[in-house]
Amino acid sequence: MSPDPNPIKTGPEIAIQPPVPHDSPLREEEVDSIYVAPNWKLVWWRFRKHKLAVFSTLIVILIAIVALVPGFFSTQDPQESDATELFIPPQRLHYIDEGSLQLFVYAVEGVRNPETLRMEWQTSTESKVYLQLFAEGYPYEILGLIKTNRHLIGLEDTESDEYFHLLGTDRLGRDQWSRLIYGSQTSLSVGLISVLISTILGIILGGLSGYYGGSVDMVIQRMIELLQSLPAVPIWLALSAAMPRTWSVEQTYLAITVILALIGWTTLAREIRSRFLSLREEDFVVAAKLSGSKEARVVFRHMMPTMYSHIIAAVTLAIPVMIISETFLSFLGLGLRPPAISYGVLLQEAQNLQSIALAPWLLLPGLAVVITVLTMNIMGDGLRDAADPYSH
Repeated sequence: MSPDPNPIKTGPEIAIQPPVPHDSPLREEEVDSIYVAPNWKLVWWRFRKHKLAVFSTLIVILIAIVALVPGFFSTQDPQESDATELFIPPQRLHYIDEGSLQLFVYAVEGVRNPETLRMEWQTSTESKVYLQLFAEGYPYEILGLIKTNRHLIGLEDTESDEYFHLLGTDRLGRDQWSRLIYGSQTSLSVGLISVLISTILGIILGGLSGYYGGSVDMVIQRMIELLQSLPAVPIWLALSAAMPRTWSVEQTYLAITVILALIGWTTLAREIRSRFLSLREEDFVVAAKLSGSKEARVVFRHMMPTMYSHIIAAVTLAIPVMIISETFLSFLGLGLRPPAISYGVLLQEAQNLQSIALAPWLLLPGLAVVITVLTMNIMGDGLRDAADPYSH
C-alpha cells in the first residue's frame, strides 16, 4: 500500500494554526493587526471604503475652511452697498487671456431702459478687469486675532475704480459672493454650537437616565416624551416670535442657538440611555465596579468610549438639521435679521417673484444650503455605517 500523503498526527506533534484561506486578500500580519486595532481605526477602515462619503467629507472640510476664514475668500466688504451697482449679474471668471495664463472678468456696463427706467447691465467683451491671487483689499481679522488685508482673489490694480462681482449684486448693490461666504460662517456656527449644546445635554441626561434608572429615569423620560410630543415647527415659531425686536445681532444669534439646542437633544438622549441600559450589566462594567472604581471612572473610562463612534455619527447627522432649521426661521424673518448674514437672511432677498425675475442669482444661497446639507448627510451616513459593527 502507498503511504498516506496526509497522515493524521496525534499527541504533541499537532500544531494548531488559525485557518487562513489561500485566496484571502489579507496577509497574515494584516489579519493580526485587525485583531488588535482600536475601535476608531476599525471605523476609519470601514469608512474609507465608502467613496461617496469620503468625497463628501472633503467637500465639508473645504466648506469648513471657507467658513473659518471668510475674509480671505471674500472679495469685498459684505456690508458695503453701492446704489450705482444694483442687480449686477454674475461675472464669469476667465483664466486665459490671449494665450497666457491671466485671471480676468469682462466688465459690465449699465444702460438705463427708457421705458421701464430700470438699469440693464450688459457684458462688454472689449473691456477686461484683470485680477490676481493673494491681492490686497479691505482689511479684516483672521479668527479675530490677526489683522490683514490679503484676499484669495482681488483686483490687480488696487488703485483703480474697477469692480467685479463673481455672483452678482443684490437690490442694495452688495456683493453676493462675499455675503454668501460670510453667511456660511454664521449658519455653520449656529448648527455646530447648537449641536454641541444638545449633545452635552443628551449625553448627561441620557447617561443619568440609563445608568441610575428608577425615579431618575422616569423623570427624564417623561420630560423627553413631553418635548417630543410638541410639534417642532410651531414651537420654533413661538419661541422665535417671543424674542424682542430690539435685541442686538449677538443676542438674537445666542437665542436662536439655544432654542435649537433645547429642542434637539431628546433623540440622542434616548439613544445614550438605551446603550447605558445594555452596558451597565456587561462583565467589564461589573468588574470595574467590583474593583472599587468610582462611578465617574466607570462611566467615562469604561462605558463612554464604546459610544464615541455612534456619538460622532449622530452629531454629524444633527448639524445639517440645525442648519436647515436656522435657514427656515431666518427666511421667515423669525430668526437672524439684518445686518446679520446667514443662508436664511440671504434667501430673504428672493422671497418675491419680482426679485427672482430681475435677479435669479439671488437663489444661489439655496444651492449652497443644498450642497452643505447633502454632503454632511452623506458623510454622516458613511460614519454611521462605519460605526455599526453589524452593517455590511
